[in-house]
Amino acid sequence: MEGVQIITQDFVNVLITKSDKDDTPPVERRFKKDITVQEFKTKLELVTGGSAASMKLKVYDAKNNYVCDIDNDAALLGSYPIDDGMRIHVIDNFALVKDFESSDAAERFRLSEEEYGKKDDTLRSFLQRNKLGKYNEEEMNKLKEQQQKELEDEAKLAEAVLVGARCEVRVPAQGARRATVRYNGPLEGARGLWIGVQYDEPRGKNDGSVNGKRYFTCPPKYGGFVKPMYVTVGDFPEEELDLEDEI
Repeated sequence: MEGVQIITQDFVNVLITKSDKDDTPPVERRFKKDITVQEFKTKLELVTGGSAASMKLKVYDAKNNYVCDIDNDAALLGSYPIDDGMRIHVIDNFALVKDFESSDAAERFRLSEEEYGKKDDTLRSFLQRNKLGKYNEEEMNKLKEQQQKELEDEAKLAEAVLVGARCEVRVPAQGARRATVRYNGPLEGARGLWIGVQYDEPRGKNDGSVNGKRYFTCPPKYGGFVKPMYVTVGDFPEEELDLEDEI
């Protein structure tokens, strides 16, 4: 039917890039289309090291043409015109301001503070004119408060997840998976706290390591790292596979 967009696949393979001064190469990742944008941003925290609260997402096609912004946290990822091979660029407001100030350090060092303040072609003057970053006090305070609350709530949830405990992992759109907690803490390059689990079945993505750093050891495809909000600790017996039901 004309005018009706039909989603013919459940997953999309995209390239992820981020705004930083290190020219980090694109990272290819596969995501489900039926997760919300907020859930998508949470997953991107592990990829980019940024904060979901301050992320801005822009979509580019395979020819690097701008397509759209992903700007509704409650919408489904699949509701945006994203196809395999497209690129999603992650802009983090806090990271950008930090990079701006770092790159401007040499100019500030060369001039006196008074001389530097009089110039109208510096990064500081650009930020001031456009009320960006720390020069938009209201926006920065809101972002800091939101980030701090998220970290505090996450820490409270993580306190109840003890290493060695049995648990059930319920990530949206992925179904329930039983596991044993193997790690509780930060991941290098990622924001906040993460729970490392060893699944009862090979339904994970790793062997207890992420980006070359090992946090625990388990067989390949049995390990995973998820946010504390998706982990429920309790009396969850290990699931037994009924071989008679296998073909």
